[in-house]
Amino acid sequence: MDALTIRSTIILPILLIIALIAAFLAGKPFDYLTKEVPPAEAVAVESVRLDGSGIHVTVRGSSAKPTVIAQVQVDGAYRSFSITPGHSVGYLKSATIHIPYHWITGETHHLAFVTATGVTIKHTIDVAVATPRLTFGSFAGFALIGLFVGIVPVIIGYTFYPALLSFGERGRDFALALTVGLLSFLLVDTLGEGLEVAGKAAKGLHADLIIWLSALLSCLVLLGIGRRGGKPPVGAALALFIAIGIGVHNFGEGLAIGASFAVGEIALASFLVLGFALHNVTEGIAIAAPIRKDALSIVNLAFLALVAGGPAIPGTMLGALSISPFWTALAFGIGAGAILQVIIEVGNLLLRRQGDGVLSWQSVASLSGFACGIAIMYLTAFLTHG
Repeated sequence: MDALTIRSTIILPILLIIALIAAFLAGKPFDYLTKEVPPAEAVAVESVRLDGSGIHVTVRGSSAKPTVIAQVQVDGAYRSFSITPGHSVGYLKSATIHIPYHWITGETHHLAFVTATGVTIKHTIDVAVATPRLTFGSFAGFALIGLFVGIVPVIIGYTFYPALLSFGERGRDFALALTVGLLSFLLVDTLGEGLEVAGKAAKGLHADLIIWLSALLSCLVLLGIGRRGGKPPVGAALALFIAIGIGVHNFGEGLAIGASFAVGEIALASFLVLGFALHNVTEGIAIAAPIRKDALSIVNLAFLALVAGGPAIPGTMLGALSISPFWTALAFGIGAGAILQVIIEVGNLLLRRQGDGVLSWQSVASLSGFACGIAIMYLTAFLTHG
């Protein structure tokens, strides 16, 4: 059987599958089982914008049949409203509800959307603040936040690395194990934050599954890219992958930070920005850890700092514009996969060093480095989320 014949045999089962799906969708053979049951209406609140004209809520349909928004309540009283593009919100379709309501800065407002079947969907605005406008000043402010949260901590972290190198192979093992420890914390933290954000997305989008699948896919893709030459990445190449993993994580963090600022959940207080900076200082150590002392250069380190910390800047800007929870969850999923790939490669590097007769995972330096990485990230997390 030639190659063309083998390929042609694939066509028949594909056509049969397509025909089966088409027949099922067209015939709807099981609709009679639920024809007497009213459709369950539901929408998910994706974002809320506040301005001088009132409250603007973007929702996405999450029920099989269209959800009709019949009434809107604000703080227990029914209010006039309008919806674009229309009152009927289809499955996974989005609509924006405009409520001309004089909200009060700093106050809590309770919203309730009543559907045509009497179902009530509730949402609370914890702290009412005006949504940032698209101005040069606002973008510059969020860019500055991203700069201090992302790039500056990495550069500060670099300054610790020469001291570790002065301890020789023990210091190098400590730095590599510290990298695995802090990245392990970042991996768990990234997945946790991603799943939390996924819970705000419409159920039909299955954002929680997207996190796991995107994490797996990004990890495998980066592993393939890193080992395309038949060998695992080492030295500067491994440092670049560490910077990429941290960078994607910082992009997701930036989205969360910007969204929190937009709805007033995080105050623009100096101690909070300092908390994020302290939390990310060890990233500089992690990036420089695989690089030999003779290969370190200011230009290379500056580039790696930009790769690792730079994504926090556009992430913060986009987050302030109330990006959909689905896309934020996807960013966290990709970031988790990138971090997992780095953990695998750095852990593999420590095992290879053991084969060369060098201190490795069994050494006090490695075990203490791993423990310190987790402990430092855990302690600074209190400042970050305080």
